[in-house]
Amino acid sequence: MDRRRFLGFVLAAPTLMTAAPLLSAAPARADVPSADITDVVDLNDLMTLAALPTSGLITVQVHTDGTVSLALPRAEVGQGITTSTAMLIAEEMDVPLDRVRVTLADARPELLFNQLTGGSNTTIATYTPVRVAAAVARERLLQAGAVALGATTAEVRIRAGTVHGPAGRSIGIGDLAERAAVLKPQQVTAELKASAEFTVIGTPRSRVDALEAVTGRKKFAMDLAVPGAAPTMVCRPPTINGKVESVANAAEVRAMPGVTDVVVIASGVAVRARTFGQCVDAVRALRVSWGPGTAKGKSDASVLAGLRVAEPSMGLPPLTPSVEGRFTFHFRSNSALETNCAIADVRPDRAEIWSSLKAPIVAKEAIAAKLGLPLSAVTVHVTEGGGSFGRKLFFDAALEAVEISKKIGKPVKLMWHRADDSRQGRTHPMATSRVRIAYAGGTVLSYKQRHTSVSTDLGHGFGEIVTAFAAKLPVADLAFSEVFFQLSQSMPYDFGANSRLLNETDKSFNTGSMRNVYSPDVTCARELVVDALASRMGKDPYRFRRDFLDDDRSRAVLDKVAEAGDWGRAMPDGTAQGIALHSEYRSASAVLVEIDCRPETVGRQVRDGVTGPRVTKVVLAVDAGLTVNPRGLDAQMMGCAMDGIALALTSSLHLRDGYFLEASWDNYFYTRQWNTPPELKIIIMPDTTGKPGGAGELGVAATMAAVACAYGRATGRMPTSFPINHETLAFEPKPAVPPIPQSPTDGRDHAH
Repeated sequence: MDRRRFLGFVLAAPTLMTAAPLLSAAPARADVPSADITDVVDLNDLMTLAALPTSGLITVQVHTDGTVSLALPRAEVGQGITTSTAMLIAEEMDVPLDRVRVTLADARPELLFNQLTGGSNTTIATYTPVRVAAAVARERLLQAGAVALGATTAEVRIRAGTVHGPAGRSIGIGDLAERAAVLKPQQVTAELKASAEFTVIGTPRSRVDALEAVTGRKKFAMDLAVPGAAPTMVCRPPTINGKVESVANAAEVRAMPGVTDVVVIASGVAVRARTFGQCVDAVRALRVSWGPGTAKGKSDASVLAGLRVAEPSMGLPPLTPSVEGRFTFHFRSNSALETNCAIADVRPDRAEIWSSLKAPIVAKEAIAAKLGLPLSAVTVHVTEGGGSFGRKLFFDAALEAVEISKKIGKPVKLMWHRADDSRQGRTHPMATSRVRIAYAGGTVLSYKQRHTSVSTDLGHGFGEIVTAFAAKLPVADLAFSEVFFQLSQSMPYDFGANSRLLNETDKSFNTGSMRNVYSPDVTCARELVVDALASRMGKDPYRFRRDFLDDDRSRAVLDKVAEAGDWGRAMPDGTAQGIALHSEYRSASAVLVEIDCRPETVGRQVRDGVTGPRVTKVVLAVDAGLTVNPRGLDAQMMGCAMDGIALALTSSLHLRDGYFLEASWDNYFYTRQWNTPPELKIIIMPDTTGKPGGAGELGVAATMAAVACAYGRATGRMPTSFPINHETLAFEPKPAVPPIPQSPTDGRDHAH
């Protein structure tokens, strides 16, 4: 990437607009000798290659006020990509970061695979195209500036958004925005900055939207003032995907204060009113008869029994010694801080939708098909989202809002209740994982893993309607999942013959790709059995892992956490260290944790009734290649650590008689203050690659595995069911039949 010249375009526009060329896909790295397919091509590679052909449709524009803008075809849901993208532009154009405006592009079907946000792919896929477009703009501004200043291009340069020439003369890029524009597209060349010249990329920067976020000025979907769009909520069934049979008091509820409409839709009974508080009151007042749902009568035990039946064979027992493990991972809520929501205004000849969407092209295509409208008549605006973790890959709220708006003929501002997200929203599937490692002496001969899961809905495909449709077809959906699984799971250790397979079963549930998808469960199971094998061989867990690593970057992050975390230090009985490794998407992470499982800690009562071990220390080292914004990566890894602790110890959904017992975060136990480690250290490794790797999900799997391994060492027994406290129901379930009372806060506050 250093000092390479790229072709680009100056596009016809009133002010300067530039783009990278329409690039062709580069070949996979077939020259890499490996038995692991992810060493040749992984899921991120596939997504990046698919995005390249349309990368030239991402444009940078210079405005007369001296600002520079780009409509990013990805979803900002808190991961900080608007900041890192702005940094790329600021770097190449030598403009102040606060003069770069990165907005979110509307759904653009012409982008094909280039508008899907997932798989830690955004920075990897957009890094070069955005820089090329910005570099083309810089070159064009220098040319226009030279003419304006009566100089040659060799005599001018851009600094802080101003073109400087001889004799102290200068002109702002805003004054050059129209002069640099062209009437017909022109193909040009531009030279990217060498990494040694970086002054923005690689420096820690605060988020460009930080002030708006902390002052409440940041706009999410529910903050938008769309004319006529009134608050709307849905009374949902007591069981998963239950259907309305009848409504006994629709007219009575329609007459309640503020209520304008009550209508039956596919997923329940929708209520539109002047305020969300009035919506909550109306939803609670409805008397609905419900038909059974898709998970009628099912419970944790029955689903687990079905998974056991569906587990693929491990084959004949090996002739050599082996260690084995069998693990259960319960349902987990894929619920973000911002509840599911969307605004829709459907007219007979057109429709307009606002929502935080990570697959907006599929949403637009599905909505157009649902309404019988041409694509050109449907506009889908992508709003910033308050978290996602995979949840916003699905657009069920947008589809509901469209259905309601069409039925009542009015715009709606639809928001799910927090309980809706927990009970009817997307869940991370229950799964089992079996691992067998065969060895002889000090040599590992083979590694087998058979992962069995409730079916994971990958119906968003790769961001457009064809693969989305294929991912929903019978049989094809399993093949789609298997490809996803194989291309996202790596084996960092030299463990001889390596075999991993996925089988999925049971489509009764609304599932989705929670952060890191299959990796936390798969890696946790693997690392626990690696610990068991190290113990069987009489070796230190850290040294054992290090001896079997053949990748320098993985070895470096492992060494770093062992050193920074003081691996092997003496600790009291009932406490222990754990260490684990995870690699994916050309990146690597290692985590060392310390856990306290002593009776006085495990039995300690806290306000919400949860008891359990406490993670007291986390040291996480991450090598994500070239890091655009170290401060953003640091924050991402902190979040990964909290996710990993939650998955290992506290966070799960309890299934009983066809519905989940959890109805809000007061009884869904994500990592709380009491079990957040008082000592947390994130170490970003120096770049040795010159290009960014995947990072958004990287630290979850290693943290979950390290916590599990530490728990096993502290208690003397390998944990086999996750989260570890799942069997302890630490709350009184709210009623299954709406209305669901809130405690201790009224539902109006929960809704907001």
